[in-house]
Amino acid sequence: MALIAGIDSSTQSCKVLICDADSGDVVRDGRAAHPNGTEVDPAAWESAAMAAISAAGGLDDVAAVSVAAQQHGMVCLDESARVVRPALLWNDVRSALAASALVAELGGPQAWARAVGVVPLAAITVAKLRWLSDHEPDNAARTAAVCLPHDWLGWRLRKQSDIATLSTDRSDASGTGYYDAATGCYRGDLVELAMRGRRPLLPTVLAPAQASDTGGRVVLGPGLGDNAAAALGLGADGGDVVVSIGTSGVVSTVADQPVHDSAGFVAGFADGTGRYLPLVCTLNAARVLDVAAALLRVDHDELSRLALSAPAGSEGVVLVPYMQGERTPNRPNATGAVHGLRVSTANAANLARAAIEGMLCALADGIDYLTALGIVVHRVLLIGGGARSRAVREIAPTVLGVPVLAPNPAEYVALGAARQAAWVLTGSAGPPPWKPPPTEQYAGDPWPEVRRRYADVRDLTEGAP
Repeated sequence: MALIAGIDSSTQSCKVLICDADSGDVVRDGRAAHPNGTEVDPAAWESAAMAAISAAGGLDDVAAVSVAAQQHGMVCLDESARVVRPALLWNDVRSALAASALVAELGGPQAWARAVGVVPLAAITVAKLRWLSDHEPDNAARTAAVCLPHDWLGWRLRKQSDIATLSTDRSDASGTGYYDAATGCYRGDLVELAMRGRRPLLPTVLAPAQASDTGGRVVLGPGLGDNAAAALGLGADGGDVVVSIGTSGVVSTVADQPVHDSAGFVAGFADGTGRYLPLVCTLNAARVLDVAAALLRVDHDELSRLALSAPAGSEGVVLVPYMQGERTPNRPNATGAVHGLRVSTANAANLARAAIEGMLCALADGIDYLTALGIVVHRVLLIGGGARSRAVREIAPTVLGVPVLAPNPAEYVALGAARQAAWVLTGSAGPPPWKPPPTEQYAGDPWPEVRRRYADVRDLTEGAP
């Protein structure tokens, strides 16, 4: 039995799965926490990866490894391959004004959508490069290479020290704002625009099953962005919309053709197989549940029980979940808000359900953005830590308006990375045909009144245009 490993270096932690290459069955696993914050010393990712690998029993008997990681993070290296400054993560919104400036300088959202399929927001790497150039010009001048979290961690696992050997894959590169997934090319001119004329080295973009290093005992895959990895781990196909409720909320689907959304709601990312991954991302997802539980002074099980004890629509109570600003829609300075409170409706059950319905309404808007581009939605695959809530699973079909399948809880990002590693190891024409995860289906009559009330108040929040 050949063993392979998938690594998920997410915002909050590093997870490692050791799997059977033929079946995908998990043999052993490990994890380690990442520090909190919106900027992190990349060395913390390496330390966590080493700890998680050790907890998983090591890699001595593993034939191939791939790394998936959080997207967009900006890692700057100098000519000697030293980290210039802590990495800015996707959820750092300091670059919001830089993003707006870049959009205007190229000629508006349509120009960016045509150029790279992505309209810059605070989260996107190209906006962080502009912020660096304007606010830390000395660090910008020292920057000889720019890469992403999975690029850097994979490079370190390969024990490299030359920035010329940095590599990435098209799924992660497509989230930078300077790589066009439709043509498979970097847009160096957009890097220069962001960095005020500078053009640092960028990682080589590898094909989906191209090994990044075959010189050692372990074959290393190209790696991929976390959303593409989740789709690969789930075996998602056309008509499947993956709704992930993690630190961020993600709505994505696999498509055969690239998309270009001039409104900037849908990012035209690439997937991990050579196709495309149209994607909508919100800043606020599972943490909305955390905040609601903390405010009500209950644990998550009790939050779920309370929510299910309230009627659909929470008796008119509506929560707009912009706790950390928002990415979609682009409102980095927005705040959360509760509307519709009356003496008769201001109770814990309605507040619990309103938190879940508000979070789901934001994700339902994401599905609408996809369908507006002609993407057909047959069903939703609901994953992520927030999807472990029974209330979320049961309320989701009433808000999303389509059947919801909840795959068994698993580390699907790490599993997708492992599936890529198995693909690279075998050299087959496509990913190995691992058995799809068992799922439980949830159905319920759509409750459009919930979304109508949400739409009535979401633009009233502080920071909205």
